[in-house]
Amino acid sequence: MSDFIQELKWRGLIHDSTPGIDKYLNEESRSAYIGFDPTSDSLHIGSLVPIMLLSHFQICGHKPIALIGGATGMIGDPSGKSSERILLNEKTLRYNENCLKKQLSSFLSFDEKSKNSAVLLNNYDWMKNFSFLEFIRDVGKHITVNYMMSKDSVKNRISSESGNGMSFTEFTYQMVQGFDFLFLNRNHNCSIQMGGSDQWGNITTGTELIRRIDKGKGYAITCPLITKSDGSKFGKSEGGNIWLDAEKTSVYKFYQYWLNTSDEDAKVYIKIFTFLEKNIIEQLIVDHEESPHLRILQKKLASEITRIVHNEEELNNAVKASGILFSKDFIKEINEIDENIFLDIFEGVQTCELSMDRIEKGIEIVKSLSEISGFLPSNSEARRALKENSISVNKKKVNEAYTITRNDLIRNKYIILNRGKKKTFIFKII
Repeated sequence: MSDFIQELKWRGLIHDSTPGIDKYLNEESRSAYIGFDPTSDSLHIGSLVPIMLLSHFQICGHKPIALIGGATGMIGDPSGKSSERILLNEKTLRYNENCLKKQLSSFLSFDEKSKNSAVLLNNYDWMKNFSFLEFIRDVGKHITVNYMMSKDSVKNRISSESGNGMSFTEFTYQMVQGFDFLFLNRNHNCSIQMGGSDQWGNITTGTELIRRIDKGKGYAITCPLITKSDGSKFGKSEGGNIWLDAEKTSVYKFYQYWLNTSDEDAKVYIKIFTFLEKNIIEQLIVDHEESPHLRILQKKLASEITRIVHNEEELNNAVKASGILFSKDFIKEINEIDENIFLDIFEGVQTCELSMDRIEKGIEIVKSLSEISGFLPSNSEARRALKENSISVNKKKVNEAYTITRNDLIRNKYIILNRGKKKTFIFKII
């Protein structure tokens, strides 16, 4: 066993914890859980911090429990939210549970032969037969409304300017989550609950239930909510969430998200989202600061997390695709990559559709740049750009005498026009 708390501290993963947790963890192997939202069939990178917490917990010799919030997913957690979430049926929840386990398996070992193998549980399994009357009799009477009202997650919703207030369903969320902790403490010897800093109120409700009902002791550990140095939301792109499922967020886009991290954020993220040892990370930071233009931290960060979430082959494809625009063998490599990756690389680029007949007849480069595509505003502007030697077709410089033909087709479907390094246009042949 190694020191879990010390590991989290140097990685910047501790926000708050119950007094005495260091000593408690170092005495013997313990069990801790974190809850995961099952309202989608994939986790997104916002879930990576709690996943890393569980993974480090297991690496340090302890037993992690990943709790799928099947019951709580039917209610909705008010923490940090301004409205209720969509409620799910059991069939959807079970499907999502199986999908999430596959993703968690990239970080946690569920090998039952190991003493500290990870366990996946679903709180719906013990809540589905728990009647409302039983719950308020056996659990509800131990926590006062005053105590529940004191939680920030409740106060913020009730006092919000939106005027929507909070339903009784959501109000009971902290009691249901608190009972999860009590149940796991009784049945799985789980004495620690971990989560994001916004979960502190819900977690401590659980420790209170353990203390008041069973006269026991529960511990809490929370990690900071990840932010970006520019103030924008971590885990979001222009297209929405960055998912762990390659069908929702391609491996190329996933890799690019981390590759485009700022220098300041990369120094933080390399500690949080990789398993690299402290001395290696410190050396990477030194190397990066000496040659920031090489983006050493970003490349290492992107490679490490992409390899874990996906695999080595997918990582290699993403790396290759990321460098393809600067390749000396651009035509060869662009024709070899998967078409979906091609579309990812050129996502958002202005496109014009042309018939194959038109291409076979040949199109003068000046016409293709202006009146046919609208890429440049006029023929005179096109001629000026050509004289400046700033126009390329499929990354090869061309002059005013050039004619686009079928020989220029990439994947027998696309032609890429560039003015300089930043302006791009694509012909799609139909």
